[in-house]
Amino acid sequence: MADKNFEITHNEGRKRFEISVDGREAGYASYVPREEKVLDFNHTVVDQAFRGQGLSTPLIRAALDWAREEGASVRTTCSAVEHFVKKNEDYREICVD
Repeated sequence: MADKNFEITHNEGRKRFEISVDGREAGYASYVPREEKVLDFNHTVVDQAFRGQGLSTPLIRAALDWAREEGASVRTTCSAVEHFVKKNEDYREICVD
């Protein structure tokens, strides 16, 4: 991934964070607002052409950092997000069941 230029943007209209590599959409992490201030991160997708490049880590990190800044709690029904939180314990404080 070191030779790739990636950008992460928050597409509020589609309720997801999108990652682009060299200007091409490579994946996204979507969420659904639930109870007040609870976001269910329910789906993470990396396009097959970009898999194995470590793109889900910065994508999920950006999404969870945004949730934290917003003062929101996070539900991790997406297995990729759940796995990320297990490996990065400092995000557990914002997670709910």
